Amino acid sequence: MNDAASAPTPAPRRRARVRAPELIGKGGWLNTGGKELTLANLRGKCVVIDFWTFCCINCLHVLDELRELEEKHRDTVVVIGVHSPKFVHEAEHQAVVDAVERYGVEHPVLDDPELATWKQYAVRAWPTLVVIDPEGYVVAQHAGEGHAHAIERLVEELEAEHGAKGTLRRGDGPFVPPEPEPTTLRFPGGALLLPSGNFLVSDTTRHQLVELAEDAETVVRRIGSGLRGLADGGPDAASFNEPQGLALLDDGSVVVADTVNHALRRLDLATGAVTTLAGTGKQWWQGSATSGPAREVDLSSPWDVAVFGGMVWIAMAGVHQLWTYDPEAGTVAVAAGTTNEGLVDGPAAEAWFAQPSGLAATAERLWLADSETSALRWVDRDGHVHTAVGTGLFDFGHRDGAAGQALLQHPLGVTALPDGSVAIADTYNHALRRYDPATGEVTTLATDLREPSGAVLAGEDIVVVESARHRLTRLRLPEEAVRVESVAHRTQRAATEVAPGTLLLDVVFQPPAGQKLDTRYGPSTRLLVSSTPPELLRKGAGADPDLSRELELNPAVTEGVLHVAAMAASCDDDPANAYPACHVHQQDWGVPVRLTEGGAHRLPLVLAGMDEQEAGAVL
Repeated sequence: MNDAASAPTPAPRRRARVRAPELIGKGGWLNTGGKELTLANLRGKCVVIDFWTFCCINCLHVLDELRELEEKHRDTVVVIGVHSPKFVHEAEHQAVVDAVERYGVEHPVLDDPELATWKQYAVRAWPTLVVIDPEGYVVAQHAGEGHAHAIERLVEELEAEHGAKGTLRRGDGPFVPPEPEPTTLRFPGGALLLPSGNFLVSDTTRHQLVELAEDAETVVRRIGSGLRGLADGGPDAASFNEPQGLALLDDGSVVVADTVNHALRRLDLATGAVTTLAGTGKQWWQGSATSGPAREVDLSSPWDVAVFGGMVWIAMAGVHQLWTYDPEAGTVAVAAGTTNEGLVDGPAAEAWFAQPSGLAATAERLWLADSETSALRWVDRDGHVHTAVGTGLFDFGHRDGAAGQALLQHPLGVTALPDGSVAIADTYNHALRRYDPATGEVTTLATDLREPSGAVLAGEDIVVVESARHRLTRLRLPEEAVRVESVAHRTQRAATEVAPGTLLLDVVFQPPAGQKLDTRYGPSTRLLVSSTPPELLRKGAGADPDLSRELELNPAVTEGVLHVAAMAASCDDDPANAYPACHVHQQDWGVPVRLTEGGAHRLPLVLAGMDEQEAGAVL
């Protein structure tokens, strides 16, 4: 009898386990047919909780990553979305209902406007994924995107372990799809005035383009099959995946930001034929090419496009950058931004953006709506980045007046006006705003719009894409701005109380089962730390491979934000495989902190795995 045959069966890998807190949210449940869910209802299933908010592009990426897992393991896995708002508008129940339909969420969602469940699970970042085993214990936590492969491996382990124990329950989950509504458009994203006087609209949730007549209501034609996909061809055969921005090229064709396909598409207006200009259909990750032949370079959630200086500029929301596409050379390249999320002006290569979402070009400036910083910014001809309105990731509201004091709330669109000013689709304020560079003033042009995502000029009118009312709305440009009562907000996230002086920053990363850190080409981890204001950090700012770092906080600065960006690379640990698959795990955190005596001396941020110190304290 050989040694292999006589070897005992290895015991299941021991995991840290913490009893999962109950799921509670004042807004109640969606996609359950009106049924309230509890963890007891879900016992016997592998549960993946997705803490998300609909403003966050990384959260939208995770929704797409989870689709395959949901389909492949539909009889054992239940995904639960816990909607945890950043902006005031995201705490409105109807806005969550709209977002669940808009982004095709096909699992139960708990609306948690007061962040009750977020706090119970000690979540610190959007998105965060938590895995609960069939017996109701938390067994893993992952921050950021790109973890679907690790979660699937864990699910397969849990299926085998609990199948053997008899604690796995197979069968349909609690998802109940809502009834579709018959509207001409469904959450349209962008619009373009065509040379004919008609309007081309990206019908985002229906994965189509729609041409409307000059009345902005009558359908002339639809382009695209209406099914999610990336297929070129005629108007009936081509497919899109949540298209957004549109721009007219010099040759009379239209370039489309095909957001979830991570691609740019070209529409021939004469024939309705659709071809792919840029992108591979795969999402850009750290280490991917940042320039080259357009069809060979990955993109990441292109949200809008505009022609500026002979190039097609791309609001690359997924990586907080601006890219360009050269129509003559057929190439793409990074034009501005570092991939770090925040608001930093200066030379293009050093600027920070936060989900750039809307673009509009004039002869001298490329205007952009930088949605997550609630900012209006621009790029000049020399490639420098400037901010007109906005202060950072956590301040927003509806306040008119001098640009330095004015506030927006997650704007998604910008439109250059004939007098040199700019109209801003101030999405979460349900308003159309105006910034005048000549006076430096911000005013309100219109209110009572529902999630406006863009606007186009049509003669003396401005036609607004009123996304959550599923229509285009024509407004006469007013001579005088509307007056509104000023309001200001900060994000609802509570500040973390930390002690002044020394703070140990611990980014927790445990390679998923079957993987190891990839050290073949040097350090496989990287930690970048900065703060707002910069004076908050006396020591510890900058980049280093170590995921733990001792920070020194300035006691004279009582409040601020720690900006933490972490990256770790792991590869499949199989000696027999000469070319193991490798995976990049990355996340940016903006952690509001308040310095108080008696505050914490350690700040753990979970990138992947479990914080053993916290788990040990509970067990």
